[in-house]
Amino acid sequence: MKTLQVMLAERSYDILIQTGILKVCGEYIKKVCKPEKILVVTDTTVESLYKETILAALSKENWEVKVVSFSPGEGSKTLDSVSVLYREAFSFGMTRTDLVVALGGGVIGDLTGFFAATLFRGVSFVQIPTTLLAQVDSSVGGKTGVNVPEGKNLVGSFYQPKLVLIDPDTLKTLPDRDFYDGMAEVIKYGCICKKDLFEQLSLCRGRDELTDDLTEILYHCCDAKRKLVEEDELDTGSRMLLNFGHTMGHVIEKTFGFEGYTHGQGVAIGMMLAAKFGEMNGMTVGGTTERIEKILKQYQLPTKVDLPDQWEDTLLLDKKMQHGRINFIMLKNIGTAVVQSMETNELILAMKKIMK
Repeated sequence: MKTLQVMLAERSYDILIQTGILKVCGEYIKKVCKPEKILVVTDTTVESLYKETILAALSKENWEVKVVSFSPGEGSKTLDSVSVLYREAFSFGMTRTDLVVALGGGVIGDLTGFFAATLFRGVSFVQIPTTLLAQVDSSVGGKTGVNVPEGKNLVGSFYQPKLVLIDPDTLKTLPDRDFYDGMAEVIKYGCICKKDLFEQLSLCRGRDELTDDLTEILYHCCDAKRKLVEEDELDTGSRMLLNFGHTMGHVIEKTFGFEGYTHGQGVAIGMMLAAKFGEMNGMTVGGTTERIEKILKQYQLPTKVDLPDQWEDTLLLDKKMQHGRINFIMLKNIGTAVVQSMETNELILAMKKIMK
C-alpha cells in the first residue's frame, strides 16, 4: 500500500492507494468514522460494476447502507441532484454522525462533497474515486461543487474528505475514452511541476504501456496535489497552478453544453492554448507547445477547437476573475508554471488571435 497524508491541522486525512482496497474499504473507513448509516452516492455505470462489492465490504461492519445513483456525466452535477440527495438522506434517517461515500468519477465526487458539506451543515464523507481523472485530481483537496446554467462549478465549497481510498483495479473497467480523459490531468502535472513524469509519459505510446506504472503515477500525481493543497488550501496562491489548462477548458466544456467535449479534452486544448499564448509573448520557452501537442496526441487527446461566437461570455464568469483581471496559469518550461495576473480583455484578444 502507498500512503500519503494531507496535513491540514484538524482536517488532515490519508490517501491510501492499493489494488483491491475497494473490497475491504470498511476496514479503513471504521478507523476514521463511527457512523450508524452510510449513504453511498454513485452513477448507474459504476453501480452496475461495483455496487455488490461495496455493499459486501460495508456490511461486514454492520452499518446500514443505502445506495443512490445518478446518470453518468456533467448533466447530473446540478442543484436538482443535490436536492434529490437531501430527500434521500432525510428519508434514510441520517444524522450528523453518519457518513456519505462518493463512489465514482469527478462528477460524483464533486456532487457528493457539496452535498456532504451542506447536509446538517456538514457530515463526514469519504472519497472512493473510480476514474483516472478522479484518482489523480478531483478526489484530493476538498473542492466540491455543482454546475449552474451560467457555468461550471460556480456553486460550491471547500470541504475536505475524511479519507481517500484509491483502488487501481477500478481502472481496468474504464473505457479508453475515459482513461485518456484522465490522462489530460496526469499530463498537466508533468507540465506544471513534474518534468520527470512528463518525460516518462513521452516515452510511452498509450494505455497498454502504462499499465505497470499506474500505481506509481497515481502516487506521484496525488503527492504533487497534496503539497499544493497543504501550501494553499483555499486556492488563492500556489494551488492555482493546478488550473493550468482549465480556464479555457471550462469555457470549451460550457460552450458545447458539457456534451461536445469531456473535462479532460477541454483541459488538453486549454493547455495547448496557454502554451501558445506563453510562446507568443515570450514567457514560455520555444518548442514547449510542440512537445505538449505531441504528448496529447499520444494519449488520444484533442489539441484544437473551433469555438462559436460569444464564448468570451463564459470566460467572464470564471471564478478566478477579480476586478476585471484574471489569474491565468502559464508555463515557463515543462515542469515549471507560474500564475500570471492579466486584464481579462487581454486574454480574450490573445485567445481569439491564437484560434484564428
